[in-house]
Amino acid sequence: MENNSKGLIVLGISILLGLVILGTILGKSAITFKEYERTVTVKGLAEQEHVANIVIWPIQFSEASNSLTELYSNLEKSEEKVKAFLKKYGIDDSEIIVSTPFVTDKSAQQYGGVANTPFRYVANQTVTIYSKKVLEVRSFMNELPELGKQGIALTGNEYEIRPEYLFTDLNKIKPEMIEQSTKEARKVATKFAEDSDSKLGKIKTAYQGQFSINSRDKNNLHIKKIRVVSTVVYYLSD
Repeated sequence: MENNSKGLIVLGISILLGLVILGTILGKSAITFKEYERTVTVKGLAEQEHVANIVIWPIQFSEASNSLTELYSNLEKSEEKVKAFLKKYGIDDSEIIVSTPFVTDKSAQQYGGVANTPFRYVANQTVTIYSKKVLEVRSFMNELPELGKQGIALTGNEYEIRPEYLFTDLNKIKPEMIEQSTKEARKVATKFAEDSDSKLGKIKTAYQGQFSINSRDKNNLHIKKIRVVSTVVYYLSD
Protein backbone atom coordinates (compact mmCIF):
# COMPACT_ATOMS: atom_id res chain seq x y z
CA MET A 1 0.00 0.00 0.00
CA GLU A 2 2.86 2.33 0.90
CA ASN A 3 4.47 1.76 -2.50
CA ASN A 4 1.17 2.48 -4.23
CA SER A 5 0.76 5.71 -2.30
CA LYS A 6 4.25 6.84 -3.22
CA GLY A 7 3.52 5.98 -6.84
CA LEU A 8 0.34 8.00 -6.79
CA ILE A 9 2.14 10.96 -5.24
CA VAL A 10 4.88 10.84 -7.87
CA LEU A 11 2.27 10.55 -10.63
CA GLY A 12 0.34 13.49 -9.22
CA ILE A 13 3.46 15.64 -9.00
CA SER A 14 4.38 14.70 -12.57
CA ILE A 15 0.95 15.61 -13.85
CA LEU A 16 1.05 18.91 -11.96
CA LEU A 17 4.47 19.80 -13.35
CA GLY A 18 3.29 18.87 -16.82
CA LEU A 19 0.27 21.12 -16.53
CA VAL A 20 2.43 24.00 -15.28
CA ILE A 21 4.90 23.58 -18.16
CA LEU A 22 2.07 23.27 -20.68
CA GLY A 23 0.41 26.36 -19.27
CA THR A 24 3.66 28.31 -19.56
CA ILE A 25 4.13 27.22 -23.17
CA LEU A 26 0.56 28.07 -24.06
CA GLY A 27 0.85 31.39 -22.30
CA LYS A 28 3.96 32.33 -24.27
CA SER A 29 2.30 31.20 -27.49
CA ALA A 30 -0.74 33.32 -26.74
CA ILE A 31 1.45 36.35 -26.08
CA THR A 32 3.42 35.74 -29.26
CA PHE A 33 0.22 35.29 -31.27
CA LYS A 34 -1.20 38.48 -29.81
CA GLU A 35 1.97 40.36 -30.71
CA TYR A 36 1.82 39.12 -34.29
CA GLU A 37 -1.71 40.42 -34.60
CA ARG A 38 -0.43 43.98 -34.18
CA THR A 39 -0.26 45.37 -37.68
CA VAL A 40 -0.03 48.63 -39.57
CA THR A 41 -1.53 49.23 -43.02
CA VAL A 42 0.27 51.69 -45.26
CA LYS A 43 0.12 52.83 -48.87
CA GLY A 44 2.99 53.55 -51.21
CA LEU A 45 2.69 55.69 -54.35
CA ALA A 46 4.84 55.41 -57.46
CA GLU A 47 4.60 57.91 -60.33
CA GLN A 48 6.46 58.26 -63.59
CA GLU A 49 6.10 60.41 -66.70
CA HIS A 50 6.71 59.06 -70.18
CA VAL A 51 6.19 60.33 -73.71
CA ALA A 52 3.46 58.36 -75.49
CA ASN A 53 4.82 55.83 -77.95
CA ILE A 54 1.91 55.89 -80.43
CA VAL A 55 0.07 58.78 -82.04
CA ILE A 56 -3.26 58.51 -83.88
CA TRP A 57 -4.05 61.63 -85.89
CA PRO A 58 -7.09 61.82 -88.21
CA ILE A 59 -7.10 64.34 -91.07
CA GLN A 60 -10.60 64.79 -92.44
CA PHE A 61 -11.54 66.53 -95.68
CA SER A 62 -14.60 66.90 -97.88
CA GLU A 63 -15.57 67.20 -101.54
CA ALA A 64 -18.83 68.24 -103.21
CA SER A 65 -20.20 67.78 -106.71
CA ASN A 66 -23.34 67.14 -108.70
CA SER A 67 -21.68 64.14 -110.34
CA LEU A 68 -20.72 61.01 -108.42
CA THR A 69 -17.99 60.24 -110.92
CA GLU A 70 -16.46 63.66 -110.46
CA LEU A 71 -16.91 63.44 -106.69
CA TYR A 72 -14.92 60.23 -106.37
CA SER A 73 -12.28 61.53 -108.76
CA ASN A 74 -11.82 64.64 -106.60
CA LEU A 75 -11.64 62.51 -103.46
CA GLU A 76 -8.82 60.44 -104.98
CA LYS A 77 -6.90 63.60 -105.90
CA SER A 78 -7.31 65.02 -102.39
CA GLU A 79 -6.28 61.73 -100.86
CA GLU A 80 -3.06 61.71 -102.88
CA LYS A 81 -2.31 65.30 -101.84
CA VAL A 82 -2.75 64.40 -98.18
CA LYS A 83 -0.49 61.36 -98.55
CA ALA A 84 2.16 63.46 -100.31
CA PHE A 85 1.99 65.99 -97.48
CA LEU A 86 2.54 63.26 -94.88
CA LYS A 87 5.37 61.60 -96.80
CA LYS A 88 7.07 64.98 -97.09
CA TYR A 89 7.40 64.91 -93.30
CA GLY A 90 8.62 61.33 -93.08
CA ILE A 91 5.42 59.30 -92.72
CA ASP A 92 5.45 55.92 -94.50
CA ASP A 93 2.58 54.23 -96.36
CA SER A 94 2.43 51.62 -93.57
CA GLU A 95 1.56 54.41 -91.11
CA ILE A 96 -1.33 55.78 -93.18
CA ILE A 97 -4.92 54.47 -93.02
CA VAL A 98 -7.53 55.72 -95.49
CA SER A 99 -11.20 55.37 -94.63
CA THR A 100 -14.05 54.66 -97.02
CA PRO A 101 -15.69 57.92 -98.17
CA PHE A 102 -19.01 58.81 -96.56
CA VAL A 103 -21.26 60.22 -99.31
CA THR A 104 -24.48 62.14 -98.70
CA ASP A 105 -27.10 62.66 -101.40
CA LYS A 106 -28.76 65.95 -100.53
CA SER A 107 -31.72 65.29 -102.84
CA ALA A 108 -32.55 62.11 -100.96
CA GLN A 109 -32.84 63.78 -97.59
CA GLN A 110 -36.28 64.11 -96.05
CA TYR A 111 -36.01 67.83 -95.38
CA GLY A 112 -34.57 70.27 -97.89
CA GLY A 113 -33.60 69.32 -101.39
CA VAL A 114 -31.16 69.84 -104.19
CA ALA A 115 -32.57 73.33 -104.72
CA ASN A 116 -31.24 74.39 -101.33
CA THR A 117 -27.63 73.61 -102.13
CA PRO A 118 -25.41 74.08 -105.18
CA PHE A 119 -24.17 70.48 -104.95
CA ARG A 120 -26.22 67.33 -104.80
CA TYR A 121 -23.45 65.10 -103.41
CA VAL A 122 -21.16 65.80 -100.45
CA ALA A 123 -18.50 63.37 -99.28
CA ASN A 124 -16.25 63.21 -96.23
CA GLN A 125 -13.11 61.11 -96.03
CA THR A 126 -10.46 60.61 -93.34
CA VAL A 127 -6.78 59.85 -93.67
CA THR A 128 -5.41 58.70 -90.32
CA ILE A 129 -1.80 58.56 -89.20
CA TYR A 130 -1.03 55.65 -86.86
CA SER A 131 2.62 56.00 -86.00
CA LYS A 132 5.26 55.48 -83.34
CA LYS A 133 6.98 58.70 -84.44
CA VAL A 134 5.15 60.75 -81.84
CA LEU A 135 7.48 63.73 -81.61
CA GLU A 136 8.09 63.79 -85.37
CA VAL A 137 4.36 63.91 -86.08
CA ARG A 138 3.84 66.64 -83.50
CA SER A 139 6.54 68.72 -85.16
CA PHE A 140 4.49 69.22 -88.36
CA MET A 141 0.93 69.34 -87.05
CA ASN A 142 0.91 73.11 -87.37
CA GLU A 143 1.77 72.79 -91.06
CA LEU A 144 -1.69 71.44 -91.91
CA PRO A 145 -2.78 74.73 -93.57
CA GLU A 146 -0.51 73.70 -96.46
CA LEU A 147 -3.30 71.34 -97.53
CA GLY A 148 -5.84 74.15 -97.46
CA LYS A 149 -3.61 76.17 -99.81
CA GLN A 150 -3.74 73.22 -102.19
CA GLY A 151 -7.51 73.43 -102.36
CA ILE A 152 -8.37 70.73 -99.83
CA ALA A 153 -11.35 71.54 -97.62
CA LEU A 154 -10.40 70.30 -94.16
CA THR A 155 -13.40 69.43 -91.98
CA GLY A 156 -14.24 67.90 -88.61
CA ASN A 157 -14.79 69.42 -85.20
CA GLU A 158 -12.10 69.71 -82.56
CA TYR A 159 -12.97 66.33 -81.02
CA GLU A 160 -13.02 64.43 -84.33
CA ILE A 161 -9.65 65.66 -85.56
CA ARG A 162 -7.87 65.81 -82.21
CA PRO A 163 -4.80 63.55 -82.11
CA GLU A 164 -4.84 60.66 -79.67
CA TYR A 165 -1.74 59.52 -77.82
CA LEU A 166 -1.21 56.04 -76.40
CA PHE A 167 1.36 54.56 -74.04
CA THR A 168 1.61 50.80 -74.60
CA ASP A 169 4.90 50.01 -72.81
CA LEU A 170 3.37 49.58 -69.36
CA ASN A 171 4.70 46.04 -68.92
CA LYS A 172 8.26 47.34 -69.32
CA ILE A 173 8.00 49.68 -66.35
CA LYS A 174 5.63 47.68 -64.10
CA PRO A 175 8.30 45.84 -62.07
CA GLU A 176 10.23 49.04 -61.37
CA MET A 177 7.11 50.94 -60.33
CA ILE A 178 5.84 48.16 -58.06
CA GLU A 179 9.25 48.06 -56.38
CA GLN A 180 9.18 51.83 -55.97
CA SER A 181 5.66 51.86 -54.47
CA THR A 182 6.58 49.04 -52.06
CA LYS A 183 9.68 50.94 -50.88
CA GLU A 184 7.59 54.04 -50.29
CA ALA A 185 5.11 52.00 -48.27
CA ARG A 186 7.93 50.59 -46.14
CA LYS A 187 9.27 54.09 -45.45
CA VAL A 188 5.88 55.12 -44.10
CA ALA A 189 5.56 51.94 -42.04
CA THR A 190 9.07 52.35 -40.60
CA LYS A 191 8.28 55.90 -39.52
CA PHE A 192 5.04 54.75 -37.91
CA ALA A 193 6.87 51.97 -36.03
CA GLU A 194 9.50 54.42 -34.74
CA ASP A 195 6.88 56.88 -33.57
CA SER A 196 5.00 54.14 -31.70
CA ASP A 197 8.14 52.58 -30.12
CA SER A 198 7.62 49.41 -32.11
CA LYS A 199 9.68 47.32 -34.47
CA LEU A 200 8.60 46.73 -38.04
CA GLY A 201 8.11 43.07 -38.84
CA LYS A 202 7.46 41.07 -41.96
CA ILE A 203 4.77 41.74 -44.54
CA LYS A 204 1.44 40.16 -43.67
CA THR A 205 -0.35 41.00 -46.90
CA ALA A 206 0.26 43.22 -49.90
CA TYR A 207 -2.12 44.50 -52.54
CA GLN A 208 -1.12 46.05 -55.85
CA GLY A 209 -3.52 48.72 -57.01
CA GLN A 210 -4.51 49.32 -60.61
CA PHE A 211 -2.16 51.24 -62.86
CA SER A 212 -3.58 54.47 -64.24
CA ILE A 213 -2.37 56.29 -67.35
CA ASN A 214 -3.47 59.88 -67.89
CA SER A 215 -2.23 62.88 -69.80
CA ARG A 216 -0.11 65.22 -67.70
CA ASP A 217 -2.29 68.19 -68.65
CA LYS A 218 -4.59 69.37 -71.45
CA ASN A 219 -1.75 71.13 -73.25
CA ASN A 220 0.58 68.13 -73.26
CA LEU A 221 -1.59 65.18 -74.16
CA HIS A 222 1.45 63.29 -75.45
CA ILE A 223 3.09 63.21 -72.02
CA LYS A 224 1.58 60.47 -69.90
CA LYS A 225 1.60 60.25 -66.14
CA ILE A 226 1.59 56.65 -64.94
CA ARG A 227 0.82 55.91 -61.29
CA VAL A 228 0.14 52.97 -59.02
CA VAL A 229 -0.64 52.69 -55.31
CA SER A 230 0.38 49.58 -53.37
CA THR A 231 -1.23 48.72 -50.03
CA VAL A 232 0.98 46.76 -47.62
CA VAL A 233 0.17 45.36 -44.16
CA TYR A 234 3.17 44.91 -41.83
CA TYR A 235 3.44 43.13 -38.49
CA LEU A 236 4.56 45.20 -35.49
CA SER A 237 6.37 44.02 -32.38
CA ASP A 238 7.83 45.63 -29.24
